[in-house]
Amino acid sequence: MSYVKTVPALTRAGVDINVRRLNTLSNRRAQSTVASTQSDQDVTNREDAGAQSYPSRKSRNASSSPKISIDFELTQEAYKSKDNLELLRSLVVFKLCSYDLLVDKNKELMDISKFLLGKKAFEQFMKMTFYGQFVAGEDHKSIKSLIQKNRAFGVGSVLDYSVEEDLTEEDAVTKEMDSCVSATEKEGMGMLMCLLPPAGMDHREKQYKAHQQFGDRRGGVTGARTYFYADEAKCDQHMETFLKCIKASGGSSVDGFSAIKMTALGRPQFLLQFSEVLVKWRRFFSFLAAQQGRDGMEALEQRLELQPLQFMTTLGATGDFHGWFTGEKQGSGTIDRLDWNSLIDNRIKISDLLVVPNLETGQLEPLLNKFTEEEEKQMKRMLQRLDVLAKHAEEHSVRLMVDAEQTYFQPAISTLTVEMQRIYNRGKPVIFNTYQCYLKEAYDIVTMDVELSRREGWFFGAKLVRGAYMYQERRRAEEIGYEDPINPDYETTNMMYHKCLDYILDEIGLNRNANVMVASHNEDTVKHTLRRMNELGLTPTENKVYFGQLLGMCDQISFPLGQAGFPVYKYVPYGPVNEVIPYLSRRAQENRGFMKGSQRERELLWKELKRRLASGQVFYRPQPEPGL
Repeated sequence: MSYVKTVPALTRAGVDINVRRLNTLSNRRAQSTVASTQSDQDVTNREDAGAQSYPSRKSRNASSSPKISIDFELTQEAYKSKDNLELLRSLVVFKLCSYDLLVDKNKELMDISKFLLGKKAFEQFMKMTFYGQFVAGEDHKSIKSLIQKNRAFGVGSVLDYSVEEDLTEEDAVTKEMDSCVSATEKEGMGMLMCLLPPAGMDHREKQYKAHQQFGDRRGGVTGARTYFYADEAKCDQHMETFLKCIKASGGSSVDGFSAIKMTALGRPQFLLQFSEVLVKWRRFFSFLAAQQGRDGMEALEQRLELQPLQFMTTLGATGDFHGWFTGEKQGSGTIDRLDWNSLIDNRIKISDLLVVPNLETGQLEPLLNKFTEEEEKQMKRMLQRLDVLAKHAEEHSVRLMVDAEQTYFQPAISTLTVEMQRIYNRGKPVIFNTYQCYLKEAYDIVTMDVELSRREGWFFGAKLVRGAYMYQERRRAEEIGYEDPINPDYETTNMMYHKCLDYILDEIGLNRNANVMVASHNEDTVKHTLRRMNELGLTPTENKVYFGQLLGMCDQISFPLGQAGFPVYKYVPYGPVNEVIPYLSRRAQENRGFMKGSQRERELLWKELKRRLASGQVFYRPQPEPGL
């Protein structure tokens, strides 16, 4: 989809969008569709050679590469970057996070502590405990020492400015409903009728509409910060914050990452509507595939015969339908899902992209009857801000990681991120997309994006996570009445994670043009990755496989990996004490489940502390090894 090319240059001091790059998107799409005219058997063979047949996809260097094994039980190596006070702090914080009462009432307890101690003493207390454990510092200057210290022990940083507005639930709902509902919907139905539209009033789907009972997107979310739209000026402020974060990443290390959220960059109404359009087009493809007896296949295996689709010329195709898809008059006579995406063609207005096929009339219909001029501008500004950040990351040699969000936003977020990858990942991986493996469709999405990168010749960059919105997503699907998008249980999610990971690792083993961050605290997943890297002959120094954990957690995994030469990163939050309280509150919630599920980290911390005291290392001072 080449909608980004419609964005004009952003007239801001010191920042210009590379319009020439944006204008090349349509040419690249044409190249992609030409390259995809291969036989059904070719696609099937490539899939069969995927995650189900590891030995056949081993790298040529697999047998000659040295095998790497890491012992995560060696506490002396795992905690060599921590002094004794830091070990004690970790033990105290993790223990407190395991008490339900303290965690459930953590916000109230912090408010009481602040009242009793006063602002200055409260901030000092937080820096000695929870804030010091999970947050690097107050600004990009104060975090440098921690970043440099971790780097000295082989661990890099993904900078994440974690300040959130401390909104009441009522204020959050008001902002969300106002920013996710179009002017047309407000005029036609009002806020209440928008939640329960009359039959035939529009063809919006309830999954991709704002619902008041879920207006506060913070509910049921443990590990991700949340942005609520206020106005365009606030979005510009968020962009400026991200720009400073990128600059800080580039200034503190030569291989840093910086994280952004798409909902911080514009009005979420566009993400909702564009997500609905994308999902409806995918369903239409599946419908046509079923008509041709090709349902039940994996995403990349589904191909449609072109000849029976001549009726689709009424949906915007001109001339010979076969030639319109392939760019030439010969080929296999079939199209796949990637070719299908080119149906959403280049349009003058971004709102013109928000059209969906109507099976009854055979016509393209707008998702909404009309868009205001201001809504059109807001859509463009979101794309402009995203491009400014990508360009800035490229200039500062920083990898830009786009975080995943709720499923009703994610199709648009993922598609916009892929479009940025098509522009900026030509010479090296700059933009990384995030894939949530608790989603039932995670594997299909990963394989489609890998295939697109392979056809067009750019570097695929991915961060694999299990997901942060499970409880919220399940409850929303059940109460509003649509299919639960989440895998049924944790074991299924684990299997999905490893399936996606194996596919990407196999792709790296084949051509070295893919890159993946294994963002996981699960030791079994890390060991699985190391085992597969050994099988494929992938070495740490190639910098194709990264590992990521949160600051203050799972040091027994991060630091042994870093000291063994693997690219490993801590997700490093920072911001003023009082403004990151919402982040710390959720981190306490997350740690409760983490600590109740396993006592392993506390046991290792105690083991190392007792070892030091027994050996007389009461005043232990961390000393990095030369060469790290």
